[in-house]
Amino acid sequence: MLGAVVKPSIDWAGVSPLIALLGGSIVVLLAGLLRGRFIREQLVPFLTVAAFGAAIGLGVWQWDDAKDLFVAKGSQGALRSDDLTLMILFIVSVTGIGATLLAWRALAPREAAHGEFFALMLVSAAGMVVLAAAQNLVSVFLGLELLSIPLYVLCATEMRRERSLESGLKYLIIGSVGSATMLYGLAFLYGATGDTDFRGIASAINGGVQHDSLLLTGIALTLVGLAFKASVAPFHQWTPDVYEGAPTPVTAWMAVATKAAAFGAALRIFDVALIDAASDWQPAIAALAAITIVVGNIGALSQSSLKRILAWSSVAQAGYLLAGVVVASRLGIKATVFYLAIYLFMNLAAFAVIVARERETPYGDDIRAIAGIGVSRPLLAWPLTLAMLSLAGMPATAGFIGKFTLIDAAADGGYTWLGIIIVIGSMISLAYYLKIVAAIWMRPATGTELVNPDGSPRLAGADPVTDRADWEVTLVAVLAGAAIVVFGVIPSPLLNLADSAGKALGLL
Repeated sequence: MLGAVVKPSIDWAGVSPLIALLGGSIVVLLAGLLRGRFIREQLVPFLTVAAFGAAIGLGVWQWDDAKDLFVAKGSQGALRSDDLTLMILFIVSVTGIGATLLAWRALAPREAAHGEFFALMLVSAAGMVVLAAAQNLVSVFLGLELLSIPLYVLCATEMRRERSLESGLKYLIIGSVGSATMLYGLAFLYGATGDTDFRGIASAINGGVQHDSLLLTGIALTLVGLAFKASVAPFHQWTPDVYEGAPTPVTAWMAVATKAAAFGAALRIFDVALIDAASDWQPAIAALAAITIVVGNIGALSQSSLKRILAWSSVAQAGYLLAGVVVASRLGIKATVFYLAIYLFMNLAAFAVIVARERETPYGDDIRAIAGIGVSRPLLAWPLTLAMLSLAGMPATAGFIGKFTLIDAAADGGYTWLGIIIVIGSMISLAYYLKIVAAIWMRPATGTELVNPDGSPRLAGADPVTDRADWEVTLVAVLAGAAIVVFGVIPSPLLNLADSAGKALGLL
């Protein structure tokens, strides 16, 4: 006689932010089916922002209330709602609001249908939260696929543009390889430990399988799978082409949110499930961090496309972030989460300016598009300047505080040499970040300056005034630029939130 089916215990309050994202995706999709241009082009983006805002509000409600979600008998729970999960939720949701504003009047939602475009973004965000909250091998893979599949579609939403279709196809093929690799890794971890729960895996490793070849293979493959998602060298090959080809709002979304989810998952997998095998995986991650920093910074030096520069920069930034993972300490988690939070503002400021100049000039994302905007468009010039200086780690910016915390964590964990490589990498990065700053303030505008009917300047070859950057794009750039300065001068509020996330895993 078959036993009764055991239903999992669900904490609805803890899972409410996830419900807001998934429920919001359904509402947005249905609203997009209604007739009327106002509903499609105004109401649908508003509902998307509201869904992200609701997720943030519910996350604040659940702050400092750690609990397991979807708990079945004999299981620790498929997901974990704690301050680490909620910090990733906040980063993803704020990025989602910014990306929605950047995509509000963009071409991609019009070609893909507004409801479908923004619903895919919300579903992808839900997958990111699941991945960061997962404390079970099955949940990890479900979260990975839930975030990945919508992104494959979003990259190809400008269907009349060959580069967008190419971007989606490349990301699909390479992302599928990464997902398959990670699936094999998770299967090997289960085979070596006989458990899918992170605590059960940790107990099995502590019980004597630490140096089992099956376990080591599983760790290696899992690390490779996460490295694909986080753009860690040498598994970064897709990043420049996909970033350049995807619609710029989608690139901004991927650049921050996907990285946040991947590193959130890495912290929980390596610092909880695999913590007792740290002596095996720490040298490998440290080596990957060093390689990634060097490859990312050198790769960006010869680029003239702003999106490709930021793609290679993203690779280098992943190397910096790995320093927080490798030390397996509370300080390391704090440094990683804090850097992910400020990385959000640096990238949103940069991509908002790229979106604006793509609409205003015929040069797309080429560096010529920003030439001379220090004079003609100061509201765009200053945020982009601050973003570049912060990414380079210049003092008085949030990026300086972020890199300082990562270096401090690396030195505290016995990886001082990795902190030195972070400093060297930051010095190399000045060559391409300052190239952008020089184009903004020291190069003349390309082409003859024209004047729009309202008296504002316009580059020759640009579209009419109606296609100038809309107010919401400038707003995203200005707010993100202001955050870079505020958290560079007064970082303590964000550091305190990151510290709470660092305490979530119970490490010293």
